[in-house]
Amino acid sequence: MSLHVAHHLLACPHCGRELVPLEQRWACDAGHSFDVARQGYLNLANGPEPANADTTAMLDARARVQAAGLFDFLSRGLDGAVPYTGVQTVLEVGAGTGHYLAQLIEARPPARGLALDVSRAAARRAAKAYHRVASVVADVWRGLPVREASIDVLLCIFAPRNPVEFARVLRPGGRAIVVTPAAAHLAELRQRYGLLGIEDDKRERLLERMAPHLVHEHTTTLKQTGTLSAEVLDDLIRMGPNAHHDPPRPTAPEEVRLAIDLTVFRAPPGSRAAKP
Repeated sequence: MSLHVAHHLLACPHCGRELVPLEQRWACDAGHSFDVARQGYLNLANGPEPANADTTAMLDARARVQAAGLFDFLSRGLDGAVPYTGVQTVLEVGAGTGHYLAQLIEARPPARGLALDVSRAAARRAAKAYHRVASVVADVWRGLPVREASIDVLLCIFAPRNPVEFARVLRPGGRAIVVTPAAAHLAELRQRYGLLGIEDDKRERLLERMAPHLVHEHTTTLKQTGTLSAEVLDDLIRMGPNAHHDPPRPTAPEEVRLAIDLTVFRAPPGSRAAKP
């Protein structure tokens, strides 16, 4: 199992003290203890799984889309945004299958990764993503069970954002890479199948919300267009939140635009110091 790579990174969700591994459980020196699931992940959610957590069916669809290479252009964008040297720890919030995190960690030895997701089904998958990736169940809205100033790079890919917590866990000068859908993303599918909309001011709202905590470096829009089979279109629709609304299923190939904003933020240098 790969949980050992999280040593010195995890914090108790009850008291904030460091968690250390003890055979098949992790514990803090205040006596709080958490069992390791037999699938290899650690549940630190400190509450029930929300109704909108990713399901096994959603993760299956996402894994098929990723395996098909549809989002390889995003993988290349992430790879270009993360340095190959000097990166020791990468945290992904809302990691899902752990696909992108595993790719980055594999290419940057001996960096280690921490995959956090509120979905236990996602945690099971991420636990198998790569041997230097640890998988943890956690809810970003309840606070990240991660030690202060312990992370070099934080990824948030189509996932909820908690800027206060992002700034807390990043080391001085560390990067937060936030990936969000641009206005044109899946525009044809959204119109034809009544999918969830994208706010016109999504980019501006992101920058405004992050500004008090992290410094905006740059935003790059990544684009790709292709004609996809009905099966791939269906997976593309059902791998995300639209799956909870049971939209119609495509019956024929269609041309689709993918448009994604990749935004890089920095933690101000010297703003925090790691705890001893």
